[in-house]
Parts: sequence; structure tokens; C-alpha cells
Amino acid sequence: MSTSTRREAARTLALVWIVVVLGVLGVGWLLTGPLVSVVDPWDDGVARWLEDHRTADLDTAAAAGSAIADTIVGVAIAVVVGLAGSWWQRSWRPFVYFAVLVGGYLALYLVVTHFVPRDRPPVEILDPGLVPDHSFPSGHVATSIVVYGGIVLWVAAVAPRWRRWVWPLLLAPLVVAPSRLYQGAHHPTDVMTSLVSATIWVLAVAHVLLPRTADDRVQDRSAMVEA
Repeated sequence: MSTSTRREAARTLALVWIVVVLGVLGVGWLLTGPLVSVVDPWDDGVARWLEDHRTADLDTAAAAGSAIADTIVGVAIAVVVGLAGSWWQRSWRPFVYFAVLVGGYLALYLVVTHFVPRDRPPVEILDPGLVPDHSFPSGHVATSIVVYGGIVLWVAAVAPRWRRWVWPLLLAPLVVAPSRLYQGAHHPTDVMTSLVSATIWVLAVAHVLLPRTADDRVQDRSAMVEA
């Protein structure tokens, strides 16, 4: 990327980030303010229904499903894949891509949980140590989309022949989302907000930072060799 292209990419992603943050803040304000009497009974009803249907086997499955999207796990995977991709492509673009993906949404999460505190569902929470009023949005669900979805999009862009081997990673949110609901960590609306906002973010970052043609991939490799 030329200097002007990098600046344009940074401006675009900054604008998208701000829009997504404002959108999530707006949804959070509605859920915890004007719509609280409408949304909370349904949210809490789902959480109580899931609590009533817990079993030992489901507890174990939910813990495993949640663990694949723990923050430390997601960050570690992104760092490893980013560094390995940079070494393989001989370009810093893969590492920057994953850093922006994960760092951008982590920053969003910190901003939103600060300005929109929301209590966890009124059930026994099976994931100990969670901050009581950081229910909105779901960080685990967002991580499952940003990290695993980000890997799929990266592989599809830089090594199309390998993409069939990574498509199953797109199933991660379908495992993590019900696991977090089952554990009582989040309301359904917390999960839905993360599903939408994280998807928008990963698609925007991929559109701006991933190479779109074979020529782009060649330029990435030559740029690092020259450096």
C-alpha cells in the first residue's frame, strides 16, 4: 500500500468504527432505557427457560463452546495466525489486518460496557468471575465472529484454494452464542447485537485491508522483501 492508500484506509476504518460504536451505544441505550419494560421480560424469560433445562452434559458442552471464544484464546489465535501469515506472505498486511480486527472490536467493547452498563440475566451464571454489569454486548460472540470469521475471509482472499478447509470456522458463532445464553452470561439481545455489529466490523476491515486480486498478493510479498 502507498502512503496515501494507507491514510485512506485508516480514515475509512475509523469512520466505520465510529458509526458501529454509535450504533451499538444507541441499541444499548434503547434496551436499558425506553424499551426496558418491553425487552427485559422476554430476555429474562429466555434465560430462565434455559436455566430450567440445564443438565450436567449440557453444562460441559456449553463451557467448551464458550471457551473457544475466550478473549485470551481469541487474541492468541489472531496473533499466531497474523504473524504466521505475515511470514508466509512476506508482508505485514496479515498481522495489521488481525490487529485491527481484534483491537478495534475490543476497543468498541470497552467503550460500550463503560457507557451502557447492563446487569447479567437473573439466573445462576455458570461462567464465574464475570463483571456483573457487563452483559451488553457479548464479547465472546463478537470474538467468535471477528477471529474465526476473519480467518476465513483472509484465507479466501490470499489462498483461495485453501478456503474449503476453513469454512467450518464460520460455525463458531453458532456454537458460542447458544453456549453464552445457556450459561446465563448474556441476554438474547446482547448476543444479537454482537452478531450484527461484529459482522459489520469484520466485513468492513476485510474489504479495506485484504488484497482483492492476485496482483495485490504479489505486491504484498515484494513490499516486505524490499523492506
